[in-house]
Amino acid sequence: MGLTEQGAPARSGIATTRLDYALDMIHRHGINWARKHSLWPMPFATACCGIEFMAVAASRYDLARFGAEACRFSPRQSDLMIVAGRVVMKMLPVLQRIYTQMCEPKWVISMGACASTGGVFDTYAVVQGIDQFVPVDVYLPGCPPRPETILEGLMAIQRIVREEGVRSSSERGHGLQMVIEPPPGVEMGPGFGERSLGDRASNPVL
Repeated sequence: MGLTEQGAPARSGIATTRLDYALDMIHRHGINWARKHSLWPMPFATACCGIEFMAVAASRYDLARFGAEACRFSPRQSDLMIVAGRVVMKMLPVLQRIYTQMCEPKWVISMGACASTGGVFDTYAVVQGIDQFVPVDVYLPGCPPRPETILEGLMAIQRIVREEGVRSSSERGHGLQMVIEPPPGVEMGPGFGERSLGDRASNPVL
């Protein structure tokens, strides 16, 4: 197709494909690529995990590299709820109301031991896992989770958006319920695995 030199063999410049293949490629590598880099978190921070999330958004770890630096405290402008910290029974209706006010599609990250299982607060006043009341897509273990773990959880949601597209929360049911392990190479602190728990309690490492 196009002009050729005199005497040169004619070469075809036409590529054929099926329309659904082309649309799937545009959807997967175009639209979903843009969607995965435009997650807007809604931090529901009630305890020390909220401080750790602030560190992730600061310059050292730079959440903006992943396109999720636009933290919105209005549920109508956000699509990723990050529950950071313990949730007491009095705050539970607020959590559920904010979740229902968020626009579809929306995701939920349960950050830390308190949000996921109640943590050390095994009392009647603290919710023993927010997944009993809202669908959770990603669990981040730790007290609090390291910034690398938080970034890994965010990238897990981005991988889901890129590979599977965007599905509403009703289609996902109880959420994806993915547990994120800390990435390899994350140090637990000086002497963490070298001494027993009793030794560390009697001689703490500062």
